[in-house]
Amino acid sequence: MSDLNPFKWWQRLLARPNDDLLKTLIVAFLVAFTASIFVSLAAVYLRPFHVANLEQERQARMAAMIATLPGMEDILSSSGVDAMEVHLVDLSTGAFATHLDAGTYDQRAAAGDPETNVEIPSDADVAGIKQRAPYAPVFILRKDDDVHLIVLPVRGVGYQSMIYAYLALNADGNTIAGLTVYEQGETPGIGARVLEPAWQALWPGKQVADESGAVQITVVRGEATSPFEVDGISGATRTGNGVSNMLHFWLGDFGFGPFLERLREGEI
Repeated sequence: MSDLNPFKWWQRLLARPNDDLLKTLIVAFLVAFTASIFVSLAAVYLRPFHVANLEQERQARMAAMIATLPGMEDILSSSGVDAMEVHLVDLSTGAFATHLDAGTYDQRAAAGDPETNVEIPSDADVAGIKQRAPYAPVFILRKDDDVHLIVLPVRGVGYQSMIYAYLALNADGNTIAGLTVYEQGETPGIGARVLEPAWQALWPGKQVADESGAVQITVVRGEATSPFEVDGISGATRTGNGVSNMLHFWLGDFGFGPFLERLREGEI
């Protein structure tokens, strides 16, 4: 039985010459194994902090956008204004998903999980995202019982990156109150100019859809000539197309279209 004693075994291993091949291999394996355990434990321990920091950054950008919209500070400071509500929307029906916690639902994780995501038909995938989560958060600001602002998280493929943004709509669900891009990897100095306040300032007041309900909002080459157009960025046509396609998808039937229809009909 003494041969099975791990301490005896370890002592015999240490007694072997340092240039012994077996000793070298076993020690190297134990060092690598121990290091991998520590790295794994650190990754598991630190992940919630990393996720929380990313979420705080996204929330901070959204809060900054809302604070700069015309008249928003007056609305927020006036009496009777509720805190901003966060709801999960079932994208297939446009109804609130009350069985899930909007505060803990991870839309990105759900979109990347084959067990939960929804495949998008190729002819409908104008945003180039391939699949989406079944639910998405919406941010609603009310005064008394009246909706004042709807903020929608949107994403789509640009020229060389995935673009993530918040689209703010007025209570009519058709007038844009603001657009802010909070994550992208477009060409510096060209497509990355979607981050510039001057370009984002072109969006308030633009109209999403025409009288028939068809989504028309588009980033055009050159200067806008209608309420459905936003000036393009010189040299960044493909990035502009990506933003247009992103909005067409998320405002359409596979995105927030059913929810916005409920909003316009007074169900929200």
